[in-house]
Amino acid sequence: MPALSRTDNSVVGRWWWTVDKWTLLALFLLAAAGMMMTMAASPSVAVKLGLNPQYFVVRHAMFLPLALVTMLAVSTLSLKNVRRLALAVFLAAVVMMAMTVMIGAEVKGAARWIDFGGFSIQPSEFVKPAFVVLTAWLLAPRPFNREIPGAAICTLLFTGVIALLLAQPDIGQAGVVAAVWLAQWFLAGLSIAWIGGSAILGGLSMVGAYFAFPHVALRIDRFIDPNADTSYQVERAMQAFMSGGYTGQGPGEGVIKASIPDIHTDTILAAAAEEFGLVATLTIVTLFAFIVLRGFYRLFNEHNVFVTLAGFGLLVQFGLQALINMGSTLNLIPTKGMTLPFMSYGGSSLLAMSFGMGMLLALTRRRVGEAE
Repeated sequence: MPALSRTDNSVVGRWWWTVDKWTLLALFLLAAAGMMMTMAASPSVAVKLGLNPQYFVVRHAMFLPLALVTMLAVSTLSLKNVRRLALAVFLAAVVMMAMTVMIGAEVKGAARWIDFGGFSIQPSEFVKPAFVVLTAWLLAPRPFNREIPGAAICTLLFTGVIALLLAQPDIGQAGVVAAVWLAQWFLAGLSIAWIGGSAILGGLSMVGAYFAFPHVALRIDRFIDPNADTSYQVERAMQAFMSGGYTGQGPGEGVIKASIPDIHTDTILAAAAEEFGLVATLTIVTLFAFIVLRGFYRLFNEHNVFVTLAGFGLLVQFGLQALINMGSTLNLIPTKGMTLPFMSYGGSSLLAMSFGMGMLLALTRRRVGEAE
């Protein structure tokens, strides 16, 4: 394939010379690490479920190329098409979320998935990045003095999304959506008084969730009571971290990972720690930090308010989800079944995260001289 010239005016040529290649490389490295850890962690889980040992490996290998192609395709879009795609995905995902409440498959007391074409889809994963972009568009200044009640529409959409998440119920995802939404509002100029009031309301909501949802109360009680036994999964995950040491037990040599439920999803970092050690684990953490900080650096000199708000929201969502997964795995916060972006097994999570990062790459492309 001939090298792409800077004068190449094709879609691929314009994309190649304007996209952030360092962020793209970091995302591909995370995806490769996720594939490797799925191969290491999932066979024991598959055997316990009576499946072929390579069941999750094969499925992850099917989803990964589709996810990466999705990310690359979305990253080539213009700002206008990014907004249009976000709106289409948001509307489709909200409809499917409503369907999950009525006819969704119930797993561990929550109806968050809907069967479609032989696969289970978690619509809330796709709502998150799409809602971030819509929020940015609604809060950004209107061109040509178009009077659209963006703040009111944004608040109405937020209320609807939170209501659907609580109906499933999915307290963790609701918390992430609320935190990112408030962060975008703050960046858009919301006063400190409103931020403080929202923080108080969020605290009261957590207290309400504690009394309204038994599983939330159980997780919080286990976390704050030093005399209470920690959950088996967290306890074994901590043992895996200690067993790995600095350099790990070696690929395929981990033993503790076989006894950790859902290690291929919620606690995938424990498998990395046991087999590849502290050095590899810190490398993974560094990749996450690099993507977030690099994204903020790209947005620092951005003059388009929509791009700034949308990119900021997508980065906060990405980083916050990673922190929640790592924190719960290390028993730093109450446990929450939230995937580690690009690392954990899960088709919906992988595709939705690729969609979100594709939009981030599209938003942070250099557009010198473009009207948008």
